[in-house]
Amino acid sequence: MVSSISQTDKTAIYSDLAAKYHRYYKGKIEITPKCPVRTLDDFSIWYTPGVAEPCRKIASNSDLSFEYTNRGNLIAIVSDGTRVLGLGKIGPEAGLPVMEGKALIYKYLGGVDAFPLVIRSSSAEDFINTVLNVEPAFGGINLEDIEAPKCFAVLEGLRQKSSIPVWHDDQQGTATVTTAALFNALDLVGKKLGEVSVAVIGAGAASIATAKLLSKAGLKLGNVVMVDSKGILHPEREDVDKFQFTNPWKYELAINTNAERKTGGIKEALQGADVCIALSTPGPNVIKKEWISAMNDQSIVFALANPVPEIWPWEATEAGAKVVATGRSDFPNQVNNSLIFPAVYRGTLDVRSKAITDEMCLEAARELAKFANEKGLNEKYIIPSMEEWEVFPRVAVAVATKAMELGLSRVKKDKKTLLEEATYVIERSRKQLSVLMKEGIIPPIQT
Repeated sequence: MVSSISQTDKTAIYSDLAAKYHRYYKGKIEITPKCPVRTLDDFSIWYTPGVAEPCRKIASNSDLSFEYTNRGNLIAIVSDGTRVLGLGKIGPEAGLPVMEGKALIYKYLGGVDAFPLVIRSSSAEDFINTVLNVEPAFGGINLEDIEAPKCFAVLEGLRQKSSIPVWHDDQQGTATVTTAALFNALDLVGKKLGEVSVAVIGAGAASIATAKLLSKAGLKLGNVVMVDSKGILHPEREDVDKFQFTNPWKYELAINTNAERKTGGIKEALQGADVCIALSTPGPNVIKKEWISAMNDQSIVFALANPVPEIWPWEATEAGAKVVATGRSDFPNQVNNSLIFPAVYRGTLDVRSKAITDEMCLEAARELAKFANEKGLNEKYIIPSMEEWEVFPRVAVAVATKAMELGLSRVKKDKKTLLEEATYVIERSRKQLSVLMKEGIIPPIQT
C-alpha cells in the first residue's frame, strides 16, 4: 500500500521539477510556421503584396477567415486568474503557466492551436466585452479558472452574444468527464442513473455543472444532496434566499435537490447514498472512512480534488466502496478534463460549430464511456487514460456529428471524413513534437 506520506513526497518532487523546467524552457509553447519558406521571395506570397488577395476575399465574406487563416484551428484560453487550480485568486500573470499547460494538452491530444490569453477584468460584463472584442481572431473560446459565480455569468453572456463556440472547462469539461465515468461505474455495479442517490460534495462551478448535466442525462435532481462549506443545501436553510441575488445557479439547485430534506454536513449527505462525487477541498480526511461505510452497498466514490483527493482511494475501498476514482494519474480511474476538452474542440472546429451545447457534451460523455466499455470494464478501469489517444478522434466525431444534427455547424461532413481528418491532425501534432525532440530543436531535459 502507498502511504499518504509517500504521495506527499511525490507531489513535492513534481513541484520542484516544475519550477526548474518551466524556467529552463521559458514556458511550454511557441508559435512556429506551418507554410514553407524556400527563399525570401516567398514572403511576397505570405506577406505583401500577395497577402492582399486573401484579405480582399475575407473582406467580402468574413467566414472565409476560417479558410484563409489559422482561425479555423485556433482558440483562446481566457482567464482572469481568480480561481487557479487549488491556488485561488492569484492573478492573471500567475495563472499563465496553467494556461500554457492547457494549450500544450490541446495541441498534443487534439491537434488544436490554443493561445493563452490572461486578462484583467473588473466584472463579468468587462470580461465578456474583452472576449467579444478579440473574437474575430479565434475559432473558439476556452474559459478557464474564473471564480464563481462570475464564471456562470461570463459563460451565459458569451453563449448569447458570441458567434463562435464558448466552453468553460471547469464547468462543462468536469461535468462531461465525470458523467462519462459515472455511466461506466454504474454499469459495473448494476445500478441505473435514474434510480441512484448522489451526494455531491462541493457547490462550486464544477459541482453545479456536473449536477445539471447528470440531470439532463437522467439523474433525478431530487435524489441529489449537495453540500457546500456551510452544510447540506435545502430550501429552508437560512442563507438560501440570498443566493437568488448572489448566485442564482446555486439557488436553483438548492431548491430542486434534496427531496428528502436532509440536513447536516458531508457525513449526513453520504448516509444511504449510492454515489459520492466530491469536487471540493483538497484532502486527505475531508471525507472520513466511516462516512463511506455508511453509504449503500456497491457504492461509487469519485474523490476528485487536486492535488490530494478528499479521501485516499485505498481508504475508500477499505471502507466498502466498490468503484473509486480520483483526479490523479498515479491512481486508477483518473477522471480528468484532459480526456474531454481536446476532443470536444477538435470536433467543434472540424465542422465550425457556432456553439458547444449540453447535448454535445453528453454525446462526448457517451462516446468516451463507450470506448472504455468496449475494452472491458473493471473496478480499476472505468474510463480511458490519456495514453489511449485513439479515443480522442472518436469523441471528436461524436461531437461534430451532434453539432451537425443540431444545425449548429457551418460545414457538413460524413463520419468517415471526420474520423480521418481528426486522426490525421492529432497524429501530426504528436509526430511534430517527436521530430522536434529527436532533432534537438526542443532540447532535452537537463537532469
